[in-house]
Amino acid sequence: MIAAPQRGLPGTRPEGARNEAEAAAHVREMFGRIAPRYDLLNHLLSLDVDKLWRRRVARRFSSVLHDSNARVLDVCCGTGDLAFAFRNEAPSGAEILGSDFVPEMLVRARAKAAAAGAAVEFVEADALHLPFTDASFDLVSCAFGFRNLANYERGLREILRVLKPGGAAGILEFAEPPGRAFGAMYRFYFRRILPLLGGVISGNSSAYAYLPNSVSAFPSPEALQSQFERAGFVQVQFQRWTGGIVTLHTAEKSKSI
Repeated sequence: MIAAPQRGLPGTRPEGARNEAEAAAHVREMFGRIAPRYDLLNHLLSLDVDKLWRRRVARRFSSVLHDSNARVLDVCCGTGDLAFAFRNEAPSGAEILGSDFVPEMLVRARAKAAAAGAAVEFVEADALHLPFTDASFDLVSCAFGFRNLANYERGLREILRVLKPGGAAGILEFAEPPGRAFGAMYRFYFRRILPLLGGVISGNSSAYAYLPNSVSAFPSPEALQSQFERAGFVQVQFQRWTGGIVTLHTAEKSKSI
């Protein structure tokens, strides 16, 4: 079974991982195994609400997406759903790229782009070592992949590095709902029902046991906001959606850098 990261560590630490390289290898292998059923389970287990969340992110950054000269990067893109939401928000706007270090995910993302005729490019890349020059993107995003990084601070600094001065960052992640009643119902579903269904459908019970554990161990929205600020971002904010199940973190790179 793959264990969740522990609070206070720099990033995810699957069971048996002795360092960041081994942690990343565990995550890459796990997501490679569940890639064939990844989209089905995302939509089924969220009751299709994950599609709404991604559309909301796209609308949040519509001003960037409608700029035909803008460049947008979605890191940890998985099978590309957020990148496609960006493309749908601005069909003739920004250049959109998706990156991920799991080849099996990118195979499916490229197939979806080809089937839909969507102008989105996908590249294999590690979010902690992005193969892009400094100050090359107007928007960098990540949806439900940031908590799986082996080093959160380095991930934020890489995002900051590739952003242009004045550029925007958006990270959408799961969170523990703050309300007692709703939080209790959420935790029952997330920790009991979701791992069972996910394991049966995907054939990989450890991956869907990891999901709720990783969320409970991930920094709180307030703590992640502080990490953004320490990394050098400005205008750092977060919004809780759907009763606090997910949080959208937004920030900018100072124009003076």
